[in-house]
Amino acid sequence: MNFRAIQAIYYFEMSRTARTIWQSIVSPVLSTSLYFVVFGAAIGSRITEIEGIAYGAFIVPGLIMLTLLTQSTMNASFGIYFPRFTGTIYEILSAPISGIEIACGYVGAAATKSIILGLIILATSWIFVPLHIAHPFWMLTYLVLTAVTFSLLGFIIGIWAEGFEQLQIIPLLIITPLTFLGGTFYSIGVLPPFWQKIALFNPVVYLISGFRWSFFEVADVGHGISIAMTLLFLVICLAAVWWIFRTGYKLKK
Repeated sequence: MNFRAIQAIYYFEMSRTARTIWQSIVSPVLSTSLYFVVFGAAIGSRITEIEGIAYGAFIVPGLIMLTLLTQSTMNASFGIYFPRFTGTIYEILSAPISGIEIACGYVGAAATKSIILGLIILATSWIFVPLHIAHPFWMLTYLVLTAVTFSLLGFIIGIWAEGFEQLQIIPLLIITPLTFLGGTFYSIGVLPPFWQKIALFNPVVYLISGFRWSFFEVADVGHGISIAMTLLFLVICLAAVWWIFRTGYKLKK
């Protein structure tokens, strides 16, 4: 394993975040804070509790997960697409570094940025609502696994995309709607029975449910099922990345 090469890619991507800190960190934190104000204060005055939890606190895990999913995907997709766009990807591919090491550098940097962002939003949420994390270990586990999984997904999108417009399609038109419909602002238990069954086909439900359980020990699906589904998504993304480098999909002309 060429750790020096992984480190070089990782540091380069992290330095790009430092140069664009307003876009990478400040903007998502401010946007999430607005959700706290609008949904926590405005709607929270009408919906005081869900399953015995104050509504303002109930939505915190969902909002963190919403930011984590979108930012992980977008950071990783842009990180690998830009070298393809400029042509520098061929210099990387010709260097003595394997596909796994390339993926580790880009995915590791994107996941790190998302984890930092998630922790900042978690700290910011204490300004608005009192929080108690029942299972800190599992909270961090879900945070890291989700960031890595969706950074891998973003890496795949960055390889697949043929233009900057395509980089936005899956994060904005698929992931964000699925997150809003996955119990970010509500428990799927409030839905009619038919729609509860439909909601279980939404993979984001399992991520948000498990993450919320780590805070309040309240979940729409069992904790074991949530962690199993999260690991399944991770394995699928790892297999897809392996296949990309194995076949040279859109990397070799």
